[in-house]
Amino acid sequence: MSNTEVAPQEVLCETDDSCIGVEILVPRQVPLGGPRAMDVRRTLPQRQRSLIGAWCFLDHYGPDRVGDSGGMHVPRHPHTGLQTVSWLFTGEIEHRDSAGFHAAVRPGEVNLMTAGRGISHSEFSTPDTDVLNGAQLWVALPERARHMEPTFEHYRPEALSGDGWTMRVFLGSLAGSTSPVTTHTPLLGAEIILEPGAQLRLDTEPSFEHGLLVDTGTLDLDGHSVAKDHLAYLPLGRASLTLAAGSGPLRVLLIGGEPLGEPIVMWWNFVGRSHEEIVGYRAQWQAEIGAEDGGAAAAAGAGGPRFGTFPGGQPAPLPAPALPNVRMRPRD
Repeated sequence: MSNTEVAPQEVLCETDDSCIGVEILVPRQVPLGGPRAMDVRRTLPQRQRSLIGAWCFLDHYGPDRVGDSGGMHVPRHPHTGLQTVSWLFTGEIEHRDSAGFHAAVRPGEVNLMTAGRGISHSEFSTPDTDVLNGAQLWVALPERARHMEPTFEHYRPEALSGDGWTMRVFLGSLAGSTSPVTTHTPLLGAEIILEPGAQLRLDTEPSFEHGLLVDTGTLDLDGHSVAKDHLAYLPLGRASLTLAAGSGPLRVLLIGGEPLGEPIVMWWNFVGRSHEEIVGYRAQWQAEIGAEDGGAAAAAGAGGPRFGTFPGGQPAPLPAPALPNVRMRPRD
């Protein structure tokens, strides 16, 4: 499915940073894990914007009735050079990975998996989940961290509240709340809920780019109306943001961070730095799962399999799709 592009919406003035341009990114529908899978709405990456800080990927899904959509059913698959950030509004997902972590993803709790040099994991909505609604995000790791050993962290942030608003800061710092979760570049991640007609002004870090994804309701951002499922991008230089809800309740995800400053190559579930790296990651994954000649034993080598091992009795892993017919180029 091709990306949909819209021109940035801008206001020009010389009085305050609320007049720095707002760019609206329109979601596109993508089947998760295959043509028969649950649909997600993807707002990153897009042709006109690949990154917000080091955030390089954002899928938004639900609210879906699992009995109708089939829920989340993503068997074991690989990652390199990134962190996955899972945040749920409704439902529950079971996470299992080759670093030995087995955890539940629940509303209001962040699960962060660091792939580093390589990891594989699976994600399935639990049998007792009726409605599933949430977001899956990726963060590109900088050069100094992208070959680290894989790991996993879980955190339940305390809720902050004020006049008509509630907030949970799951990465970085905002409004006096700081998450202990490890990041390798300066980042921000928070869920914000506003009651109908409520307004919230936030002091923000001017060295960050920011993005606001609308899950529920309509966001008024400096006079710009941001519709449900859309992502508003704000460039560097903002020292504050003012959010307002319309006639109904509003829920948004706020992400941000310093620009990564490193071109990346991202294809399928891999983040690397060159076409050759991605080709190598794909070949190694295919060999490790026995999908190509040589099999897992040949792929493991002296250091063991790049993407780890999984317990028995799990659904078959996902094979990698065919490589594109063109050379993959870095983007930033």
